[in-house]
Amino acid sequence: MSTPYYVSPEQIRQDKEDFVHRGIAQAKEVVVLEYQDGLLMVAENPRKTIYKISEIYDRIALASAGRIAEYEALRVAGIRESEIKGFRYYREDVTAKWLTNLYSQHMGAVAQAWDTKPLEIELLVCEVGMTGDQTASEAGNNQIYHIAFDGIYSEEEKYAVIGGRAEAITEILEQNYTDGLEMPAALRLVTDTFQTVEADTDTDNYEITPQTIEVACLDQAAGRRKFRRLRTEEVADLLS
Repeated sequence: MSTPYYVSPEQIRQDKEDFVHRGIAQAKEVVVLEYQDGLLMVAENPRKTIYKISEIYDRIALASAGRIAEYEALRVAGIRESEIKGFRYYREDVTAKWLTNLYSQHMGAVAQAWDTKPLEIELLVCEVGMTGDQTASEAGNNQIYHIAFDGIYSEEEKYAVIGGRAEAITEILEQNYTDGLEMPAALRLVTDTFQTVEADTDTDNYEITPQTIEVACLDQAAGRRKFRRLRTEEVADLLS
């Protein structure tokens, strides 16, 4: 009788982590950061047929880096579960923390199954707070959760970055980000950071323009639905 083939759980986990990181390393970045009136979300995304940032519920948005098909499945599931919970109970019960836990459980279960491929994706779950007379950045009750492929998540403050060059972008933001930015200044900070990283790593002189980025925000001053997607013309006006 032959000896069964054995691979240690640690090796399986390491192989899956390496597999996912190779995919994520090729993904364009997404930045979420606090600005004066809420949360600004910017993704490097020259393709107009897909979105990397989407509305989930009243005050909640979802951003991703990685495989678009897997993001779409998670986006649809998040909208469905949020609508069901909000209808059965109260709309205020649908929170970013609750949604993050749902995503974490699902992504962790997929990653731990020995016979399935892990999800090649990172997520940012974002929620803008209800701040009354205070600005969003002053109140400090916005929430940004970063979920890795294995379901492990962390709560970020002020800003968060996902994608292949997230570390390089985070280092630049650490040096240049300040509290209370207005939307034009916050958007210019992100686009300048994208351009700096592109100049360091891209030999084709790729330029960041309103046509190559996707921009949305969670605006605390809006009505019940806080999410707003900015048109290319609006982005151009803000950058000018």
